[in-house]
Amino acid sequence: MLEIDINADLGEGFGPWQMGDDEQLMTLISSANIACGFHAGDPTIMRNTLARAKTLGIDAGAHVGFPDLVGFGRRRMAIDPQTLCDLVLYQLSAISGLADMIGHPIRLMSFHGALGNMIAEDESLATPLVAAVAAFNPALIIKSSISPCIRDAAEKCGGVQVETVFHADRAYDADGLLVSRKLPGAVIHDKQQVMQRVSHFLRTGTAITAAGNEIAIPARSILVHGDNAGAVALARAIREEVERLGGKVLPLSQLSSTFTQER
Repeated sequence: MLEIDINADLGEGFGPWQMGDDEQLMTLISSANIACGFHAGDPTIMRNTLARAKTLGIDAGAHVGFPDLVGFGRRRMAIDPQTLCDLVLYQLSAISGLADMIGHPIRLMSFHGALGNMIAEDESLATPLVAAVAAFNPALIIKSSISPCIRDAAEKCGGVQVETVFHADRAYDADGLLVSRKLPGAVIHDKQQVMQRVSHFLRTGTAITAAGNEIAIPARSILVHGDNAGAVALARAIREEVERLGGKVLPLSQLSSTFTQER
């Protein structure tokens, strides 16, 4: 049976400012990537989001980024690898402390925005940062776009679990990396086009690149960006499409241990 995790970036408000309809979105997804206060979020939002994840029985994950509230973590920053490791460990520690107190430990982690893109394409960053995550908690599942750099780094750490995420609303390049948001067409806003991509991925395990070529996407998880307009409707449509194809939506940590690319 087709088993798919639907995850979303959540908790990305700050203080009284709300980003996205997390309340509704969390009823449709199976895993939550929760901002840890650097690119967005704050302690209260983190605690509330973790508590709701526990109530709904969905996986909680840390979504760590650059210390860049103004740029929402989408601006590249020149920070030395050791300092970056410390920044990531700080964020993991903060959300893990809250999660343990609530009784719903984090199971996943992902790198947000520009930090995630840089690690995915740069072995000199991926190696120390993945090692830092493994040292913090080797049981954490690292979620990323297609990235040999991250997978190789995970193997060096003794085989930390890495799960590829399919980005329904983001264009891919020939290597399966995400096209820079600075380029036209990098973000796909049309819901019909996004759903065509989702349906194609669910049926074939592939995606069409920005250049029009087909590439394999070895993923079991589909990402919905919670800050996008229409995220709730999109998550609902994706869930309905998975079920229409006879599949089941499950938290990433509950998917079958054996992955096959065959649909």
